Amino acid sequence: MSRRVEDARILMYSHDTFGLGHLRRCRTIAHALVEDYRGLEILIISGATIAGAFDYRARVDFVKIPSVIKLRNGEYESMERHRDLDETLKMREAIIRHTAETFQPDIFIVDKEPLGMKGEVESTLTYLKTRGTTLVLGLREVMDAPHLLDAEWKRKNVMPKIAQFYDHVWVYGPPDFYDPLIGLEVPDNVRAKMNFVGFLQRSVPNEERIARVSHGDYILVTTGGGGDGADLVRDVLNAYKEDRSLQQRALVVLGPYMPARKRIKLSRKASSLPYVEVIEFDNRMEELVAGAKAVVAMGGYNTYCEILSFDKPALIVPRVQPREEQLIRAMRATELGLIDMLRPEESEDPKLLAGALRKLLERKPPSITAHESIRLEGLPHISQIVGGLFDRRHPDHLSIAKG
Repeated sequence: MSRRVEDARILMYSHDTFGLGHLRRCRTIAHALVEDYRGLEILIISGATIAGAFDYRARVDFVKIPSVIKLRNGEYESMERHRDLDETLKMREAIIRHTAETFQPDIFIVDKEPLGMKGEVESTLTYLKTRGTTLVLGLREVMDAPHLLDAEWKRKNVMPKIAQFYDHVWVYGPPDFYDPLIGLEVPDNVRAKMNFVGFLQRSVPNEERIARVSHGDYILVTTGGGGDGADLVRDVLNAYKEDRSLQQRALVVLGPYMPARKRIKLSRKASSLPYVEVIEFDNRMEELVAGAKAVVAMGGYNTYCEILSFDKPALIVPRVQPREEQLIRAMRATELGLIDMLRPEESEDPKLLAGALRKLLERKPPSITAHESIRLEGLPHISQIVGGLFDRRHPDHLSIAKG
């Protein structure tokens, strides 16, 4: 069953300065909501350079804002080198505000950054608050190491702003996996707004899944956006070069943000390895995960949800800087029996990694090894919450339709 809503609109903000995680999470939520609510229109504001490379369902669209990239030292710079960062930020802020004023959303969902990059969403939050828009902050189940997040949020005065602006805080994970605000001083009025909705389950149409699987079993090696994934790919190639008896096919997805020089170097190196295939990018990663025998990844949020959704044995080699998010998630998942993990310095040893790849092929899937409390209920929970918000905002504009 689906519900029909009249003239209902949701605006989503995804700052996207590094990788594709924010946009892919917003897109997943948007697609689930338009499937459940006929007549709902969703617009995603994104800074991802390749936002247009993805498919969007009917009634889901995106507005592209000028792209900014986050450097390894934590600083930002405009993707257009001839344009000053301050000028780019002013353009982004103006587009975000103008989009909100024109679109007039019932609900505004901000992904991860409470005030947006460099505070670019604050003026829009102020405007939408005055007109009664429901303001929602969506947080990953793991944000960063507590001491790093605490220092960052205190510097930006984030916690008082969350209390001031937001009506709801959704945590995209179950409460017994991890608390993203652990170790921080969280006011009671902010804690009361928090709702642990669960992990966001992924799926693919059956016919698409069959098409992928028919290509044969493979270990999928993915680094997400790829901006910092060259080391993991290099390590996997070295393991295959070191241990020539490792004959399980590997499909390596470099990622669209991997620097061209590294992309070319790794592709050349892989060309001499008979069981390794390298591609640059695929906009339907869910299908690649669904067709894989096992997954090797850095363990960003979306990849982790896909591993659980498609029940794949996984080896995680997490990024450890500048954020510790992936490391914390991998350590907790290892503790619960969901995955195997190697630290980056361990992955650099070809013999050790080759052994881990062999072990991975024999590993049972997460559904067998996982802690029973791990659930993928985020999308239905979000849909239920949104339905309640629509009921309060437009009690006369809801109807039930068979779908």
